[in-house]
Amino acid sequence: MLCFAINKQSDPRDSMKTISENKKARFDFEFLENFEAGLALFGFEVKAIKTGHINLTGSHIIIRDEEALLVGVSIPPYQPKNTPAGYDLQRTRKLLLRKQEIKRLVGRTQEKGLTLVPIRVYTKQSKIKLEFALARGRGKADKRQKIAKRDARRKIELALRGKF
Repeated sequence: MLCFAINKQSDPRDSMKTISENKKARFDFEFLENFEAGLALFGFEVKAIKTGHINLTGSHIIIRDEEALLVGVSIPPYQPKNTPAGYDLQRTRKLLLRKQEIKRLVGRTQEKGLTLVPIRVYTKQSKIKLEFALARGRGKADKRQKIAKRDARRKIELALRGKF
């Protein structure tokens, strides 16, 4: 009996499981550059995130005293009865980045109209990571234009399928 081993190259995204995504940010902002960072969390917050209890809507990233901070993210407790007293589910959390990355981000965010927006939270080799982007806000006209393009594309696809 012969056995053959297939050498399949593993895709790095295979080990990444998206936990939460900020879909509203894709509509409200134009992403210029994406970044990845770790999060400084408590143990019970890690458990809550891995079960999908995190909300990125309305959050943003600020840089203060050479530290990147995630503001406005809500992480409800994993087990409310076992959570420490005084736990703030909207507390500011530190992002784990190198100093040179933070300095680069400081320079880029000082340009007019640019901000740092969280896109998604995912696991990478059992660690929780945050993908965020340097983004420029879209105006109302840009949003309307995007909706019009999406609707036109939808109508064309329906017409090609023969459904009106």
